[in-house]
Amino acid sequence: MFARTTAVLGLVAVAALSTSLLAQQPGDLVRKSVRTGPRFGVTWLSGSLTDTIKRRFGTDITPVITQFGWQFEKQFSSLEGGPVALNEFILLVGGLDQGTAIPSFTWLVGVRTQGEFEFGVGPNATPAGVALAVSVGQTFRAGALSLPVNIAIVPSRFGTRASILAGFNIYR
Repeated sequence: MFARTTAVLGLVAVAALSTSLLAQQPGDLVRKSVRTGPRFGVTWLSGSLTDTIKRRFGTDITPVITQFGWQFEKQFSSLEGGPVALNEFILLVGGLDQGTAIPSFTWLVGVRTQGEFEFGVGPNATPAGVALAVSVGQTFRAGALSLPVNIAIVPSRFGTRASILAGFNIYR
């Protein structure tokens, strides 16, 4: 009788435990946040890249161009704290200060620490070609306002670009 009662209690405990484990879906363990907003800054173009742009598009630009655009970011963080995963799309238009519009699109996947330091890597596409972008940055806080500052390096077979971008968004 004791063995039968123990077996039944054991089965009930296993059933209760498996039900509580099934109740914790990934969405219960992760919080999504959106940090979307404007970006602005400058990009330094290597000499070979300015030559490529002039040859391909007939546009004579200086090695330093302005950048304006928008960043769409989602971060996925564990409810337990620690680093968060990032997924960012950055759309920029460069060269407006020189009477030209050079679009670029970058998709970064990365990590942000609890101290708001971030690192990301991903593809970049411009009319000059495609390349791999690497970005590091720090986000500063002023209440609910986030002020990100990022440095990106984009080496390609056409030359290297280095950018510094800043912006703002509301931390939600």
